[in-house]
Amino acid sequence: MSNSKRKISSYVILISCAAALGGLLFGYDTAVISGAVGFLQIKFSLTSAEVGWVTSCILIGCAIGVSVAGVLSDLFGRKKILALSAIIFAVSSLGAAFSSSYLILVIWRILAGIGIGLTSLITPLYIAEMAPSEVRGKLVSVNQLAITIGIFIVYFINAAIASGSSADWNISTGWRWMMGIGVIPSALFLIALIPAGESPRWLAQHGKQSEALKVLKKVESSELAAKQQLNAIQDSEKVVDDTKFSDLFNKTWFPVLVIGVLLALFQQFSGSNAIMYYAPEIFKGAGFGQSGAFMATVSIGVINMVITVVSLGLVDRIGRKKLLGWGSFAMSVCLLVVAICFFTHASATVTLTFILLAIASYAISLAPVTWLLISEIFPSRIRGRAMSICTVVLWLSDFTLSYTFPILTQNIGEGWTFILYVVVTAVSALFVWKMVPETRGKSLEEIEQYWQNKEN
Repeated sequence: MSNSKRKISSYVILISCAAALGGLLFGYDTAVISGAVGFLQIKFSLTSAEVGWVTSCILIGCAIGVSVAGVLSDLFGRKKILALSAIIFAVSSLGAAFSSSYLILVIWRILAGIGIGLTSLITPLYIAEMAPSEVRGKLVSVNQLAITIGIFIVYFINAAIASGSSADWNISTGWRWMMGIGVIPSALFLIALIPAGESPRWLAQHGKQSEALKVLKKVESSELAAKQQLNAIQDSEKVVDDTKFSDLFNKTWFPVLVIGVLLALFQQFSGSNAIMYYAPEIFKGAGFGQSGAFMATVSIGVINMVITVVSLGLVDRIGRKKLLGWGSFAMSVCLLVVAICFFTHASATVTLTFILLAIASYAISLAPVTWLLISEIFPSRIRGRAMSICTVVLWLSDFTLSYTFPILTQNIGEGWTFILYVVVTAVSALFVWKMVPETRGKSLEEIEQYWQNKEN
């Protein structure tokens, strides 16, 4: 019987969805500021620099969280650190909601960023280590879908809170509700993790073979398949048992690390998150009024979510390389048209259309596939630390992007700012076609062996 027809256990699907709730919180906490920042600027009399900092400071927390996530997850297990992140999300949501000053709000947002950093690395890692190879891409991409759902939910909540209340109430209280509602999905995330098992690969690495087999029986739905998978994991561990963190920089694994780091850079400097964080201001610059800009922002959330659903069915069918390469190229073309629209003062509707097409291209390629690839291209003994490096780069790039976007648009204009993102996405497409291998349908151990054979 072919692997492609093997029945996937409901347990794998359920725990993947439970873990992906971390992605929903990821999306919620990063995007909530888009609706609140205007009221915060008035509430705390913020300068433009302070507006940029309160928007982007969460990404500093993300970098901190990611920098320790790999080590913590390797020491204590994937599940325990996911539970820790759920607690951090809940506490930081309440803290932000009750902030009495700009400085206190920044502190709570940095803490929320630490939670995001933990989940951004460990959720795809955990799912990748739990899922059978033939559906690993689809299930890891569920995390990206959850991120887009979180973004859509917070856009919708922000709109509902802001549009149904007076300006004075929004300035004093509305933004607090936007921040505080995040405690609800945080609690759901923590509860959903209770029935989830630890990663069998982590258990095997730590000498807990019987526990690993117990989890694999639920994952594989067959005792024989579970034992075969455990044997494959153990054989892989024998090969890489002496692998050290420093080996990431040897001639075998350093090129893989470079690929992971460059994928992270391309994902962020594509400009997509600048659109997400500053959408209302971008649409105002394109000619929309206040209410029109808000509705256009919601449309981004819808497109982002819908296209991510489409990507779930394609990542294991078409493959990582084709989606990433063609998606980067399509995004480059769409952003070029957006830049031309700003140069020529084209209609707001045309600008919105191509921004939505750019987001759609991102949602089907750079968004899900980058996370998927950096969760599966590294050997198991150093996967957590390698992903930490890539994801730290990703979050620092996101910080740089979000902090510089208003500076760039003020100094060189929206058109030239988008031209920069056109160049990045075009180079991304070329890089993928030349350097990134296809990993569709390969087990994590087979991917590891591919790199070793390539060196030999």
